[in-house]
Amino acid sequence: MTDVPHHSVLLDEVMAALRPAPGLLIVDGTFGAGGYSRAFLEAGAEVIAFDRDPTAARFAEPLKATGRFRLIEDRFSTMAEHVEGGCDGIALDLGVSSMQIDEAERGFSFMRDGPLDMRMERSGPSAADIVNTAEPSELSRIFWLYGEERQSRRIAAFLVRRRAEAPFLRTLDLAETVERALGGRRGAKVHPATRVFQALRIAVNAELAELEAGLEAAEQILVEGGRLAVVTFHSLEDRIVKAFFTERAGRLPSGSRHLPPTVQAASPTFSLLFNGAQTPSEAEVAANPRARSAKLRAGVRTAAPIWKAAA
Repeated sequence: MTDVPHHSVLLDEVMAALRPAPGLLIVDGTFGAGGYSRAFLEAGAEVIAFDRDPTAARFAEPLKATGRFRLIEDRFSTMAEHVEGGCDGIALDLGVSSMQIDEAERGFSFMRDGPLDMRMERSGPSAADIVNTAEPSELSRIFWLYGEERQSRRIAAFLVRRRAEAPFLRTLDLAETVERALGGRRGAKVHPATRVFQALRIAVNAELAELEAGLEAAEQILVEGGRLAVVTFHSLEDRIVKAFFTERAGRLPSGSRHLPPTVQAASPTFSLLFNGAQTPSEAEVAANPRARSAKLRAGVRTAAPIWKAAA
């Protein structure tokens, strides 16, 4: 099946930020169902796309006929290993895709029963492995750090007691247990398991480390004047992207406590395309409710050399 069940969020804004055109090479770091890549190709650009999820390959076949498209089945953090000679634009649409959420067998959703998996690459430890084997302190740390869950210790303790009776294997089992740990929904609009599922997904796929490495790779391969556009969907991602652009644009004073100690501040490698973040229009949110939390930040690569890690 090659029907496209995915709406590319902030597509018009991303197109305006990157300005794809004939003769330009654009990297689509998060191919998914190919929405951004199709738009870049329609604008005449060449496209190199990345996706760590092997199921995304089925959406690439129709695009290969253009002769200007290539899909690399790998993480976007490896783009510097695959893109020779630099590129003119990079798009990153972060987090889990709609098709991954909608496919119960992938185990991303607390609304659909499926195996407790959440692995984008279909390899390595799953969410079930973490929930069933991690120490209570580690579970609590994951829920707090990646899900910003205030009741992380309570939930972790509850899960550990429950798994002693039977391991967690299904998504709805975990979701219902988290709900019981928090005493039910109590009229809450957001499901009690939302933060726990987000935290597990981020931990399983090392998403924040991947994002940090991907931003550094983008800085490395963009040519002078090349553009980087990043769409985030939750505060943890957005903080990382905001900090990256703020630092690399020289918006923080030298010696600021906000600069990572492992990075040596240097000349700005990016200029901001606009201040702050762009968000979806009311019309887009009405058509695609999952777009409501999206934020776009973008910058233009300067001629300055990449920032080096401090020795």
